[in-house]
Amino acid sequence: MAFKILYIEDNPDNMRLVQRALESRGYQFFPAENGMLGLERAASIYPDLILLDINLPDIDGYEVARRLRGSGNSRLVYTPIIAITANALKGDAEKALAAGCDVYMSKPINIRELWARVEAFLPMNND
Repeated sequence: MAFKILYIEDNPDNMRLVQRALESRGYQFFPAENGMLGLERAASIYPDLILLDINLPDIDGYEVARRLRGSGNSRLVYTPIIAITANALKGDAEKALAAGCDVYMSKPINIRELWARVEAFLPMNND
């Protein structure tokens, strides 16, 4: 069975790009267009990994990460979270890590870097 990856992202172009990249490597892809929907989907599908945009239209990615880490649900508390954001200011990576993200990537998304980051947590073609 393929690993499940949840991508919480409000930009449809980024969503399509990442979906194609991950599905080409055999991962199951689950989208969420905002933070609250992302939290709901995480609690229903129990993803193996979460890709998280920081700038979301409702609650920001930092809050999403804090809520996942503080949920008390062991299936979500330890799920790896990769922050993917256009925020590239000094201190942004530290803020993402402090909120509970495991890795920080900046946009624009480099597909090879994305594959490498995902595969560090989830081996490719596991089905």
